[in-house]
Amino acid sequence: MIKKHLKRGYRISKYVVYKETLVDYREKFWTFIGAYLGIGLIALIQSLYLSDSDNLFLIGSFGASSVLIYGVIQSPLAQPRNLIGGHIVSAIVGVSVFKVLPDVIWLTAPLAVALSIIAMQYTKTLHPPGGATALIAVSGSAKIKALGYVYVLFPVLSGLAILLLVAMIINNMTPQRKYPDEGRFSRKFKWLINPIRKAAQYKSGKTKKT
Repeated sequence: MIKKHLKRGYRISKYVVYKETLVDYREKFWTFIGAYLGIGLIALIQSLYLSDSDNLFLIGSFGASSVLIYGVIQSPLAQPRNLIGGHIVSAIVGVSVFKVLPDVIWLTAPLAVALSIIAMQYTKTLHPPGGATALIAVSGSAKIKALGYVYVLFPVLSGLAILLLVAMIINNMTPQRKYPDEGRFSRKFKWLINPIRKAAQYKSGKTKKT
């Protein structure tokens, strides 16, 4: 019985590795463009308007989110609810831990991350980079810590708005890419998503005819 389960697990793992290593150059191209534009726009705003603010607008967890929302767009963890909710919940937790407890890194850092995971699980907004957002709130620079709960709105929410907007455009540029998954969010923003999807389908159909 155990041997049978091990063989089945091996076959599944082998298939997953095979699928993940397939190279579709067009899809990789749009992944690159999305990540470049998303992070690039945030970095541009930082360099133009916030050059003296210690990179407050460009936090590390945005890079981890980019992997999900541009590279693994069908993952439940990459959907807008998880992207926005996970970061916001984690930011609130991180700032709260920093304000309530003494500034002792071995105490605040693990507690902020652990509590943010539980909070994301309870709110059904699990997004792995959220743990980094909580960690930054307690281990970041003095300027980050001085923001207090403003950190939730800036840089977290403002940066997420840019990443999400780019994702909604870039991830619908080909018929093979679809973001977000069908649901309440996509229905509310169909005025933005549908024209992009229709243009991609039209372009694809035109290419096939020629």
